[in-house]
Amino acid sequence: MKVQLFIPCFVDQLYPQTAFNMVKVLEKATCEVVYNTNQTCCGQPAFNAGFRNEARDVCSKFLKDFDGVDYIVAPSASCVGFVRNYYGKIFDNSSQHNQVKDLCKRIYEFSEFLTEILKIKNYGAELNAKATYHDSCAALRECKIKEGPRTLLNHVKGLELVEMNDVETCCGFGGTFAVKFAAISTSMADQKVTNALATGAEYIISTDLSCLMQIDGYIKGKNLPIKTMHIADVLANGWE
Repeated sequence: MKVQLFIPCFVDQLYPQTAFNMVKVLEKATCEVVYNTNQTCCGQPAFNAGFRNEARDVCSKFLKDFDGVDYIVAPSASCVGFVRNYYGKIFDNSSQHNQVKDLCKRIYEFSEFLTEILKIKNYGAELNAKATYHDSCAALRECKIKEGPRTLLNHVKGLELVEMNDVETCCGFGGTFAVKFAAISTSMADQKVTNALATGAEYIISTDLSCLMQIDGYIKGKNLPIKTMHIADVLANGWE
């Protein structure tokens, strides 16, 4: 099975190892992974900031970069959710409308692709630790992802998965929200981390590095005894 890799801007710049680990897992599942080096952004930052015309230009490039018949897989429910839920509105009544409909059928968040398309639950990963899972707003509300990541994590050897209180509550990132409303954002991160610590977990795992970046920033600022980990890094752990 051929898979086109979409690597979001911040993953490319700040967390490239997660992208490499995603490739490792997909290739272990016998996928042929292809990366178009011309790819840039999905357009979400500009769109959310109110620059709709500029966002449309970026989205048009995304459509060209990922034209074809292959599945598109990304380590970010936020980007996938934006494409699925907003491209149809951005290109409504345009010549690109059918192209958008096709694209939305082919693009998947990483864990969603593993469980819904490949239908493989166990990737032979191992992590001897106690962890709790954070539902990102985009994964839960825009992509309807809930049980899939937990199923994958429950098949990781040595990993004890425990649920935190208010697990579906936002971590406080929300893109520019964290900048515009820093005090509220920090309080939300505090609530999230406090609930995670109460479980006795050593790791907070999620599908979205944007959430994990927010949470990890708070953890490091307070020097707290817990770490963050993307699900791709977990599934690539314990094997070469």
